[in-house]
Order: sequence, then C-alpha cells, then structure tokens
Amino acid sequence: MTARDASLAPIEEKVQRAERLTRDDALTLFHSADLLTIGRLADVANRRRNGDRVFFAANQHINPTNVCVLRNTCVFCSFARMPKEDGAYTRSLEDVFAEADAAHDNPTREFHIVGGLHPKLRLSYYTDMFRGLKQRHPGVHIKALTAVEVAHLARIEGFSTREVLIAMREAGVTSLPGGGAEVFSPAARAAIADRKLSGKEWLAVHREAHRLGIPSNCTMLYGHVETMEDRVDHLLALRSLQDETGGFLTYIPLAYHPDHNELGEALGRTGTATTGFDDLKNIAVGRLVLDNIRHVKTHWPMVTPFISQVALTFGCDDLEGTVVFERVYHEAGAGTPMWLSYDQIIELIRGAGKEPVERDSLYQTVRTFEGYVPASAPGRPQGPAPVGQLFQLEHRRSAVARKRALAASVVDGAE
Repeated sequence: MTARDASLAPIEEKVQRAERLTRDDALTLFHSADLLTIGRLADVANRRRNGDRVFFAANQHINPTNVCVLRNTCVFCSFARMPKEDGAYTRSLEDVFAEADAAHDNPTREFHIVGGLHPKLRLSYYTDMFRGLKQRHPGVHIKALTAVEVAHLARIEGFSTREVLIAMREAGVTSLPGGGAEVFSPAARAAIADRKLSGKEWLAVHREAHRLGIPSNCTMLYGHVETMEDRVDHLLALRSLQDETGGFLTYIPLAYHPDHNELGEALGRTGTATTGFDDLKNIAVGRLVLDNIRHVKTHWPMVTPFISQVALTFGCDDLEGTVVFERVYHEAGAGTPMWLSYDQIIELIRGAGKEPVERDSLYQTVRTFEGYVPASAPGRPQGPAPVGQLFQLEHRRSAVARKRALAASVVDGAE
C-alpha cells in the first residue's frame, strides 16, 4: 500500500526493514497528516513483537494523598491540593487497606499507587503501606511511586534515591510507574511544572531503579505547550536510556486534560481535550520510535475506551486495565468511567479483532481466554462500588474563583 504522504515513503521502507528511525523521521511522522499510513506502519511494528495479543492488568489504583508541595507551580495538574485547601485528603494506613480490600472480591493482580508530594509523610508511611498490602494480598504486585515522589522522599529523609528505592523494594514494590516525566524540554517544563524534578533527574531515578533490578514504565504528557521537537526529543531520551538499561516495560503517552487547572484556563482550553487524531498519532509514533521498548499502552481513562480500542490497530498492545478506581484524570475533567469490568475489557479487545491476555505488572501471562464466555451483562466490577469519603471527587476551584474568594476574604478582614 502506498502512503498518501510521499514524505513517509522512506520511513515505510525503514519500518519494513526493521531499521531504527532517526530524529528527522520522527519529526516527519509528527508533522504528517497521513494518520492511516502512520497507523498501518505502527501496526506492522507492533505485530512483529506482539502478534495479535493485547495485554491488560486487573489492577486497582490507590492514591494515598493529594496534598502536594508543588500545588502552585505544577499548573497542569488538577489533582493536587494544599494541606488546608478544599478537597485535600491524606489516607490513614487503615483507610488505604480498607480501599484495597476490593481486591478480595475482584481478580486484582496489581496495586498502582501514586499521589502528591506531602510535606510531612515520611518514607516509613509508604513502606508500612507496602508491607501491609503484601501481608493482606500476597499475590498482588505493587507498582508504586513516581520518580518525583521517590526524589521527594529522598530529600525529606536526607537519603539518596538509591536508598529510598532499596527500602521500597524490600517492602514489596515490584515496579515503578512512569508518571512525572511530563515532557523533558526545559522550556516546556518551566511553563507547566516549574520546580518539579527535571527531565535529567527523572531519567536518573529510573536509571537507578533499573540498576537495582526494579523495572519501570515511561510516559510523555502531550497536548499542552510542547512542540513537535519537544515530543521527539523526549522519545529519543527514553530510547537512549532503554538502550543503556533495558529496564522500561512499557511506554504510555498521556493526554493532557485542561479542566480544573490553571494551565487550561490560561490556554483557554477548559472544556476541551486532545483530539482523537493526536491521541492515535502519539500511540503510533511512540511505537515506531521506541523500537527497544516492547509494549505501548493506551490509557483509556484519558482518551476514552473507544479511542483506546482503535489504538489497538495503531501500534498499541496494552489496554491499561480495570483501574478500580481512577481519580487523577477525573479531577481534570475526564468524562470516562472510573473503572471497566474484567469482562468489559475482554470484550473491548475482542471487538478490535485481537486476543486478550491478562498480565501481571512484569508482563508475565496470567491468563488467556480461548473459549472464555463473558457474562451476558457485565455492567460494573465485582466487589464494592465507590462509596463515601474514600472515593469522593472534589474538583478544584478555578483560578478566577480563588482570586474572588481571596478578594472577599481581604474585604471581610478589613471590616
């Protein structure tokens, strides 16, 4: 099949030869409007590695706290709160364990644990959490704490990141999530996440984890202020570290959601989202450029189950999972469900003509589904539904509303 965009012809030849793409090739892909050709080439690259298999995890997201010292400088985030801000929360360990008890009634294989950079929570809070979860759920993997959280704990404790990672591993952590990478460009990072861990520092934490035998995921946040060059250089930095360590399990492009955060207001983007075109292109280009990372994941809570299903023919081989229960992107206005049932995931994959494979955190096969018949009406996950304070979402006030509230408080104080 001939590419509609002639500039893609040399890239197509490289893909057919399984030859590594260059920076210029990646830029050409991002600038091209020939999405179907890009998707077809990514599908070729993916099938070469993964055939028709699509992986998913029966996982549960746990966010112990949304209190974060970067609340006022990480302007793209809708999840974080100051300690006394409306909607701020910090779970006790017993609350975390109670939330995790959904795993007893669900086919949970992974706890995905991330949160804010709390100024007072010590490393022991997290290691006690990991040990308690492993004691209560010995068969469940723990994927926990972004590189930003690891570096934050190292600062609080006066430890090296290596010492924090070793303590996490000894407490039961199996792998690291890929969050906090955002986009590595210093200029873009200064605009959206000033004072956050730099791109080089993020890579250094993951390098250290890989050296300790802790694999990790990697991500890129797109659809905000980044340029196409920023995207490409980010991907190439990930590829370079993977050449060095081989420790990345999967790559996940993350779509920026502009609701309930300052960046969305400044850009005039509230009520909008990334386009399906760009979502699919980021999946496909990631697959083509990251030739040394075996898996590419679509995060359906961010881009919708529909776009994620289409992405399975655009170079993607992982559909995230059951999620139970996602908060971070729903605070940013994501209109997707907070979870999908086990059977809904299977049906979504089969509907794309693919073969579902349940995996654990390390991509070891847990189950295949030859002859499996889903329930006739899988409407919700088994186990407890989200109720009470544990699962309450509280969208942040807009920047305008905060300014008005501040002005009112000044007037009240003067009176």
